[in-house]
Amino acid sequence: MNEINTIHILGIRVDEPIVTLTDLIVSFLCLYFFYRIQKSGKKEKVFIYFKIYFLNMGIATLLGGLIGHAFLYNFSFYWKLPGWIMSMISIMFVERAAIEHTRIWLNESIVKVLGVINILEFLTFLTLTIFTLNFFFVEFHSGYGLMFVVLSLEGFLFLKTKNKASKYMLVGVGFAAIAALFFMNKISPHQWFNYLSISHVLMAVAATFFYIGTTKIDMSAVKTNTR
Repeated sequence: MNEINTIHILGIRVDEPIVTLTDLIVSFLCLYFFYRIQKSGKKEKVFIYFKIYFLNMGIATLLGGLIGHAFLYNFSFYWKLPGWIMSMISIMFVERAAIEHTRIWLNESIVKVLGVINILEFLTFLTLTIFTLNFFFVEFHSGYGLMFVVLSLEGFLFLKTKNKASKYMLVGVGFAAIAALFFMNKISPHQWFNYLSISHVLMAVAATFFYIGTTKIDMSAVKTNTR
């Protein structure tokens, strides 16, 4: 399963073609979702944060597919960093989106504290990633952001309000968790369709549920929330 699969298209060498293709599928979906939210004209911060999430994740998976897999043989290992950093930025903003969403229930001071923690957490993991060049910290940041922050906040909202948006967000986190299990345990159905490919497919499903959840968000309750 550790062998790198290679094909040639018009004389151009492409490594890990299925991994690359599934990365590009995630990229296309995220950029499309960014476009749809942009086109909706919604101006609240939560939608801005989700736009930034989808834009950065789209760019991260584009770079990951092309530089991190297909044509890595033309680049040094350091070229993986831009994709890693963009991915970390995207996770930071999906956390901020979840924090912003809690305004419909939590008071302003708690939301501000969560926002500060979010920035400190991002800067910590970003520093560790840059200085160690270890993908572990990218993984850990992603797991912390989705499985702890987004899961906790959206789960809290769903329990308190039966919020429709939160329900879809939680399903998205569930698919992201399954993707992480395949990735961490390197469960590969086939040499060509390996653990990276299947995790990308599950990431695409997760991103789709995040987008559906975004379309269900209604921040009007903030205006009457006195907690």
